[in-house]
Amino acid sequence: MSIDYSSNPAVTNFIEYLRIPSVQPNINYDECVSFLEKQAQGLGLGFKVYEMVPKKPIVVLSWVGLKPALGSVLLNSHMDVVPVFEDSWTYPPFSGHIDKDGKIYARGAQDMKCVGIQYIEAVRKLKKAGVQLQRTLHLSFVPDEEIGGVDGMEKFVHTKDFKALNVAFALDEGMASPTDEFVLFYGERSIWQIHVHCTGQPGHASLLFPNTAGEKLRFIINKFMTLRDEQKNILDSNPKLTIGDVTTVNLTQVHGGIQSNVIPEKLSIVFDCRLAVTVDHEAFENTIKQWCKEAGDGVTYEFEQKNPAVECTKLDDSNPFWVAFKESADKLKLQLSCRIFPGGTDSRYVREVGIPALGFSPMNNTPVLLHDHDEFLSADVFLKGIDIYTQLIPAVANA
Repeated sequence: MSIDYSSNPAVTNFIEYLRIPSVQPNINYDECVSFLEKQAQGLGLGFKVYEMVPKKPIVVLSWVGLKPALGSVLLNSHMDVVPVFEDSWTYPPFSGHIDKDGKIYARGAQDMKCVGIQYIEAVRKLKKAGVQLQRTLHLSFVPDEEIGGVDGMEKFVHTKDFKALNVAFALDEGMASPTDEFVLFYGERSIWQIHVHCTGQPGHASLLFPNTAGEKLRFIINKFMTLRDEQKNILDSNPKLTIGDVTTVNLTQVHGGIQSNVIPEKLSIVFDCRLAVTVDHEAFENTIKQWCKEAGDGVTYEFEQKNPAVECTKLDDSNPFWVAFKESADKLKLQLSCRIFPGGTDSRYVREVGIPALGFSPMNNTPVLLHDHDEFLSADVFLKGIDIYTQLIPAVANA
């Protein structure tokens, strides 16, 4: 017999948030801010809105701890979601439809409005139970993570307002797991998006001129794609590795040419590279420089995005927050799979300013559907996640 989740207050709150279409691009976040202000009022939490960029609000709900001088714990989530192709969805993507099996369908169900509401509902349970935390707890809801977080967390971590939060540790988003395991992320690869420009001899396409842009382009493509093959072989040959453990290389754009029978004077290509945390950045760029030199005269490169190397969060006894998190997870008998995140989240900006951060979304036995059609989260998994946070949050906030 199926369970009716529609009257569950936590599920109802989740669906209300999912129905706010905070979809990229050009988002009006006003409805999200109003929703979160209502949550803060209902829980007796502090409420502040910060704006580094107009119409890009960062909302922070605060629960002051018994020892506010201690470094605080930040629970971060983002308000924005990626676009949808509505015709490919079984149910309207901003309806929060619950099917007969208890699956909640909506954009943001996994990525990551679920976690934001799980934080809120866990705090509700803790306050109702009379729990008091030693450290202050801040729940941050940030804009524009899905487009890089440039006007959100990236700027926020460098402000006086952020420093005043006195953050010592942060939790952020993880990812669903199709198995019994819960995936935990302690670092991220560095995103390098590289434009390579090849110039050469133009002319009529019926001739065989030397030094053409096309020849140089082929040389550069071969170098990058050979590296791609090498990394794929490393990944395929070791079942213990995940995609976050290797450097990924993908050719994403090709530009150039003016007419089919004209040899162009310039051709450009774009590669998206995600550098493994073990890669020496200076050596990697020197390799690119050497490839461009070997390709011939008139070959240059520039970066669209070049993330710095950021130290991973330590998973050992030197990190008391990890120790507390792991002990709590063990008590809950959670099977943790600790990995490097394959994409990019706002955690990288937090780690970049020296704050340890873990990416964790309590969604096991769930297909990975972030950015996909028919994104859903089962209500029972959502509710179990709240119970998990009611144990994890006090553990790290009292560490």
